[in-house]
Amino acid sequence: MTIRILDAAKNDLRSGYRFYEAQSLGIGLYFLDCLRTDINTLALHAGIHEQSEGFYRMLARRFPFAVYYLIAESRIEIYAVLDCRRDPTWISSQLAKLRTSQ
Repeated sequence: MTIRILDAAKNDLRSGYRFYEAQSLGIGLYFLDCLRTDINTLALHAGIHEQSEGFYRMLARRFPFAVYYLIAESRIEIYAVLDCRRDPTWISSQLAKLRTSQ
């Protein structure tokens, strides 16, 4: 299976990078490396995660983030990479926007 990271998810990753890089130089790159590794595991494990708001939800291993994805034919599409510390209502609204734009 191929993995496709959609623009909204790329923006989420950039935001996470900026946040962690502002905390301490180099942590932003570590964040991206860890999330990239987590996302790449979907090639083997896509579809085993719980569903939330119409998406599969994979929790990142090292950071408090969740990867929201769908499986379409022979590819995995990453729609969002959201900080789990955010208000659950905000997360739901972000995912609702993504659902309507599909």
